[in-house]
Amino acid sequence: MTVKQRSLCVIMALAVLLTTLGAAGFTATARASEETLTLYSGRNEKLMSPILEEFTKDTGIKLAIRYGDTAEMAATILEEGDNSPADVFLAQDAGALGALAAEERLTVIPDTLLERVPAEFQSPDGVWVGVSGRARVLAYNTKALKADQLPTSILDLVKPEYKGRVAWAPTNASLQSQVTALRVLLGEEKTAEWLKGMVANETKVYSGNVPMVKDVADGVVEMAITNHYYIWQLRATTPDTAVAAAFFPKGDPGALVNVAGAGILTTSKKRETAAKLIDYLLSEKAQKYFAETTFEYPLIEGVALADGLTPLADLEMPEIDLSDLADLRGTLALLQETGVLP
Repeated sequence: MTVKQRSLCVIMALAVLLTTLGAAGFTATARASEETLTLYSGRNEKLMSPILEEFTKDTGIKLAIRYGDTAEMAATILEEGDNSPADVFLAQDAGALGALAAEERLTVIPDTLLERVPAEFQSPDGVWVGVSGRARVLAYNTKALKADQLPTSILDLVKPEYKGRVAWAPTNASLQSQVTALRVLLGEEKTAEWLKGMVANETKVYSGNVPMVKDVADGVVEMAITNHYYIWQLRATTPDTAVAAAFFPKGDPGALVNVAGAGILTTSKKRETAAKLIDYLLSEKAQKYFAETTFEYPLIEGVALADGLTPLADLEMPEIDLSDLADLRGTLALLQETGVLP
């Protein structure tokens, strides 16, 4: 081999080596630049994983998700303080978001996102926003009761004629938020009186809404306080089921419309990326998912409701700021004092 040939071989080898190193370097850089958000979710993994997987697929942003009970997730964030790794908190109800806001753990969400959602379904200072809605209703067995035989207020459920005929799930976050709303609207004394009346009236206790609503359909119990979508979910699998939803009259303390919502942590170093997740949850695609798969209320305009669901515009909540549902500790204490919880 001549000197010229040997030089050419060396040059070619170096070129191959540099190309390989360059490719490896590019790959390492690309991997280093991949975005990963840490999400604390108080919403069920089975419910949320399909749409969150779509978020990663559509945006390329990965999610490190920690699932748990909404109240527990909020308490964990408060306990972690400035060391919390969470970027976004997704809550099952507004109360937990309000608790974090009260401790100044949530930062302001961009106006471009807030303006998509009605003002009553976000915090006044813009630190959390609802992503889906749920109405509190009275589920009832249609074979045992007609609509004109139902109580006209949630407060009437303590009357003697309803003894042993009503069910609730007092360990559920949504019921606890409803009790918090009663505390805000009626005061501690009247709420305590109502809770004691429910216990004295032998209200049946369930650990969850799904078995409770099924028991209403099966005639085990005639009525139950619950979120509307549990009824629509049961109807989706059993169309001829004997259960329907009665919406409490406009302005009644029981006519609460709560939200699942999201907020960005003040300690997050990825706030712009975190805003992209909230943007996605408020997109038409995600809102359709909530409306068609979980039967919740979409909170942006232009997304159709589940069949038979009363439009939000036709519901009138009691006059309450959802941010005021933050005092979960006070509610839990009252539930224990009145014998609802052990």
